[in-house]
Amino acid sequence: MFMPTRRQILAVSGAAAAISRVAAQSARDWSGREPIRYPDPDVVAIDPSFEKYRIKSAEIQRVTTGMRWAEGPAWNGAGNYLVWSDIPNNRQMRWLEEDGHVSVLRKPCGNSNGNTFDYEGRQLSCEHLNRRVVRYEQTGEVTVIADKFEGKPFNAPNDIVVHPDGGIWFSDPGYGSLSMYEGAVHKFELKEAVYRVDGKTGAIAKVADDLYKPNGVCFSPDYKLLYVCDTGATHNPSAPKVIQVYDVVDGKALRNSRRFVSTVWPGKGEGLADGIRADKDGNIWAGCGWAGPGYDGVHVFSPEGQRIGAIFLPEIPANLCFGGTRRNRLFIAASQSIYTLYVEATGAHIA
Repeated sequence: MFMPTRRQILAVSGAAAAISRVAAQSARDWSGREPIRYPDPDVVAIDPSFEKYRIKSAEIQRVTTGMRWAEGPAWNGAGNYLVWSDIPNNRQMRWLEEDGHVSVLRKPCGNSNGNTFDYEGRQLSCEHLNRRVVRYEQTGEVTVIADKFEGKPFNAPNDIVVHPDGGIWFSDPGYGSLSMYEGAVHKFELKEAVYRVDGKTGAIAKVADDLYKPNGVCFSPDYKLLYVCDTGATHNPSAPKVIQVYDVVDGKALRNSRRFVSTVWPGKGEGLADGIRADKDGNIWAGCGWAGPGYDGVHVFSPEGQRIGAIFLPEIPANLCFGGTRRNRLFIAASQSIYTLYVEATGAHIA
């Protein structure tokens, strides 16, 4: 008769637990009809330092579904609503905090991707189809913020953030010009890069072009650093899967480009970080995906670049933001759905 050793028993138990975890994650009832037992098993503290941000009586909720590729969530503090893009369906959606009502905000919208709000409450959007950045005025008019650099059209602006000095920073990796599904097919006339639009003069400056495909962007809480996701591995196998960080000089330029983190998680997967946000403690919350269950979700990195927490999702995440009246509610645009989770962290910026 075979008698397993203690080591063999532990190995089998560990494998069974891993299989059970993946099965539970994929089989979870996201309709809300079947409650999840607290603490939510898909909110994981990788390092004890994440426990202060994890609420053990809060669960991940799917607040709506039915999109084709949800992107660019941004929170409007004055209106208490979330706006996001459904890129292939060429529409912007809105979710109202007061009653959970979901409706179409704009259609068509130039196959918009990233969205944010400026310090006057006006929405800024990156349009794939029209290869430009626009601002929606309080009058309802649309102002073109940027559509060319040195006389050449942008590839397809992607993600966007604002600086307190009025500057508008955005990435231009060009995904919206690679297929009709999310925009239109266009020849690239510019190297993929990150740009800044001066809030007073409207002058456009290229601030970084050292990445393969600069994607999600966010500032540190004090605006002294800019973080940028590089998703170039989608089209170039030699591209590193990283989040890069730069020093911000006088609020207008970047220097000292260096790796903040690799998004490769040994033993879990080699996915990519798409969209990112910072909390007031300087942690970076990143929508990481394309590696499968047990990896896909939100990864949380300390200011020193240590992965401290994870929020696992059944869909591939794209981008995220902090919202709610206290800005302690995380909203995640993930493939066909929008997910939300209360956390003991506060978003560092206005949108």
